[in-house]
Amino acid sequence: MIYRRKIIAVLVLLVTWQCLSMWVDKSVFLPSVPDTLHALISLARTKEFYHSIAASFVRIAAGFILAMIAGIFTAVLAELNAQIGEILQLLMQLMKSIPVASFVILVLLWVHSAQLSIVISFLMVLPVVFTNVRGGIRQTDAKLLEMAKVFQLGIWKKIKNIYLPAVRPAFVTACSVGLGFCWKSGIAAEVIGLPKNSIGGELYKAKLYLMTPELFAWTIVIVAISVLFEKLVMWGIRRMV
Repeated sequence: MIYRRKIIAVLVLLVTWQCLSMWVDKSVFLPSVPDTLHALISLARTKEFYHSIAASFVRIAAGFILAMIAGIFTAVLAELNAQIGEILQLLMQLMKSIPVASFVILVLLWVHSAQLSIVISFLMVLPVVFTNVRGGIRQTDAKLLEMAKVFQLGIWKKIKNIYLPAVRPAFVTACSVGLGFCWKSGIAAEVIGLPKNSIGGELYKAKLYLMTPELFAWTIVIVAISVLFEKLVMWGIRRMV
């Protein structure tokens, strides 16, 4: 029943898209569904299509993984030292407030365009992980910590049996939210930085030459890869934690 509803929802959207395209009657503004599918098939027949997807995927995935590691480390550090915690909290607030475009322009002064999407994905996901993991640590049951102190449990046993179960839901939430952020920000960085072999570069090229069907085709590819990446990562995380 759930899959049936999803299929119906997709069909309704496709029909609506096609009707709007026929009403506009100008492919440069809104291509039809067949034109977009034809563009997608044409792109899929080229080597550059797969090179761009692979390169963008590796860069954005690297930024996401680095943000996960750094977010956990900084959250733990913030809880171990109150002064460091205040500094990190302020830094994360600043990072969340600065627009992606501003970050991209600033980062371009320091790194090559090929590494831009890695850094931007990292910077966008880091505050999300930090905030959620730190919140999870703070929600750890004080009574359990008191019991561990009474029974003189070692640090590793406290981490495994008390802290990890408390942080697990917050960490899973951080991953789910962060995955969406990393793809949006990573592709946006590529559109501005224009690295070679990138989805963002292909998007910019399609827009520059008014190849609207190709622009829509690449957008579909971005959505598909983003959803697939999120499903795989969340499946792996749930199995590990």
